[in-house]
Amino acid sequence: MSWVAILMGSESDWPTMRGCADVLADLDVGYEVRVTSAHRTPVATAEYVADALSRDCGVFVCGAGMAAHLAGAVAAQTVRPVIGVPIASGPLSGFDALLSTVQMPSGIPVATVAVGGAKNAGYLAAQIIAAGDAALSGRLGDDRETNRQGVARQNASVQEDLAGDSG
Repeated sequence: MSWVAILMGSESDWPTMRGCADVLADLDVGYEVRVTSAHRTPVATAEYVADALSRDCGVFVCGAGMAAHLAGAVAAQTVRPVIGVPIASGPLSGFDALLSTVQMPSGIPVATVAVGGAKNAGYLAAQIIAAGDAALSGRLGDDRETNRQGVARQNASVQEDLAGDSG
């Protein structure tokens, strides 16, 4: 069964990237987490990607701040989907990471979520794997329904509050 590799450029990215791991755990999708750097450990990064591919990794989620080349470095090593998570850090609060992640050359795509959007990266990774996994697709559908019900409850609460104000 396919699983997700969650990679980050440094340990300081973990508080953000934990959101991806939490989503995958909630959906019962297997994952591994590694700290590896496109710049400081490029050989180890490439070796990890090759090893993960040999073990049927289906999607790579890469979080990095500032120069944010990790997702691109991983995408250069595989044709499996790569999702980039720009991390809010440095003087530009993640805008530089967003541009570094989204501006990939033709032929080396990286799907990119919002700055700090690790939860959505987890959902997107699960959706990619669910294309070939009916049980996971069902769990994703259940999660969406739970979210819809939560919004309906919130709306009902606001409407009750408004009705109380008009009296």
